[in-house]
Amino acid sequence: MAIARVTLLTLILLAVALVSALTAMHFAIHGREVEVPNLIGMTPVEAERLSQAAGLQIEVQREYYSPNIAVGRVMSQVPQPGTKVKRGFEVRVARSLGPQRVTIPDVTGQTPRAAQINLERRGLDLGTLALVALAGATPDQVLAQSPPANASGVSAPRISLLVDAASGPPAFVMPNFVGQPLGAVTNLVQAAGMRIGKVTIVSAEPTAPAAAQGSASPQPTPQTPTSAAPPAAAPTGSSPTPSPSSLILSQSPAAGQKIALGDAIDFEVSR
Repeated sequence: MAIARVTLLTLILLAVALVSALTAMHFAIHGREVEVPNLIGMTPVEAERLSQAAGLQIEVQREYYSPNIAVGRVMSQVPQPGTKVKRGFEVRVARSLGPQRVTIPDVTGQTPRAAQINLERRGLDLGTLALVALAGATPDQVLAQSPPANASGVSAPRISLLVDAASGPPAFVMPNFVGQPLGAVTNLVQAAGMRIGKVTIVSAEPTAPAAAQGSASPQPTPQTPTSAAPPAAAPTGSSPTPSPSSLILSQSPAAGQKIALGDAIDFEVSR
C-alpha cells in the first residue's frame, strides 16, 4: 500500500508540473498578444496615440476619396479591429480625402510627361503606366486613361495611363566583314535584313623596285606610263564588276557601330 501511495503522489506531482508548464507556456506565448483597436474615424494623431498605448505601431499608406469619412481621418485599417496580433505589430491605415471634388482631366493624346504635369496640377497622382506597341499609333503618346475623363465616384486620386511605346526598327551591332569574300557576306547581310549598298573596286598601284629608283639608266623612264596604262585604257562608260570572290577591304558603317534593320552597307573590295 505504501508503494502504491508513493506512486500515486508522484503521478499527481508530475501532472501538476505539466499543467504548470503548459500554463506558463500559454502566458508566454499569448501574453505578448494584443488586440487591434478600432481606429476608424480618428485623426492620424489620435490613431497613433491609441495604437502606441496598445503596444502597436501605425503607418498611413494610402489616401482615398470618401463621402462618409471627414477629410484627414482614418477610413480603413489592416488588420481589422479586434484582431489579435503580436505586440509591436504595424497597423496600416488609409486616410480620407473627403468627397471627390476634383474633375478628372482628359490627358489622351498627350505625352506621358505632359499628362503627369496636368494631373499633378489638379492634385492627382500618376498611377500605373502601361506600355503597348500599336501599329500606326504615335509613339510616346497616351492612348487611354483610367478612370476616364470627367469620371465621378473615383476611389483614389490616381490616374493610370496606357502609352504607345512603338519604336523604330531594331538596331544591331555591325560585325567585321573585312577580309571576307563579297559573295558570302552578301548572303549574310541580306539574310539579316540589311542591304548591300555601294560596292567600290579598289585596285592596288604597283610599287617600283627600290633598285630602279637610284639608277641613272634612261630605260626605266618609259616604263612609268606603261604601268599606269591599263586603268587609263578602260573603255569609256564601262566599270569593272565585283566578283563574289572579291575580298572586302573596308566597310561602312565600321565594325562595332549600330545599324538598323533595312540599312545599306557600303564596301570597298579588291579586284
